[in-house]
Amino acid sequence: MHADIPPAIQTVLDRLHAQAAQDAGRWRERDGGDGAVATSAGGGDLVRLGEFYLAVSPDEGRLLHILARACGAKRVVEFGASFGISSLYLAAALGKQGGHLTTTEVHPDKCASLRRTFDEAGVSQTVTLLEGDARETLAEVDAPIDMLVLDGWKSMYLPVFTLLRPKLAPGCLIVADNINHAAAADYLAHMRGSEGGAVTTVIGDLALSYVTP
Repeated sequence: MHADIPPAIQTVLDRLHAQAAQDAGRWRERDGGDGAVATSAGGGDLVRLGEFYLAVSPDEGRLLHILARACGAKRVVEFGASFGISSLYLAAALGKQGGHLTTTEVHPDKCASLRRTFDEAGVSQTVTLLEGDARETLAEVDAPIDMLVLDGWKSMYLPVFTLLRPKLAPGCLIVADNINHAAAADYLAHMRGSEGGAVTTVIGDLALSYVTP
């Protein structure tokens, strides 16, 4: 239990975390593998991954919550909601400070589930779900963006960042998950280079950046 997360949201999070814990078993039943493709969320077939949660852990979710609270974010954009675990941690933070989350998901079944989840958790007024290709759906998102979370298809991290770069506020916090995936290598190289316009460090499989003025 996280003291700063409303009980209605925590109840839904507990259920989703329990369901997400079954990802490895689902993958073994599907392909007989160890679940590496499912949990890395960077390769494979979109339809085949539709049943997998590909979720942040409770500790990672709490970190997102803390970061959003600490930076006082009012407008957060998330690339890749999956079944909404990370979205709920962010929504819990934003609800406390009058902010709003815009999140994206391309898989239709997941989008249907997300809408039910956001209703159940009571965050529908705090979260806008954009269904479809994020390179299209995020084109009209409002500026300034105070925090950007990248946790979708790894090969799209750099295109999504490039699309949103003009709308990122100075000091915008960027969190990119599973950064050790080969498909995210171009994004990490860009962020570590002078053209990224940000200061970046890697902790575990998270890349944390902030946009320089």
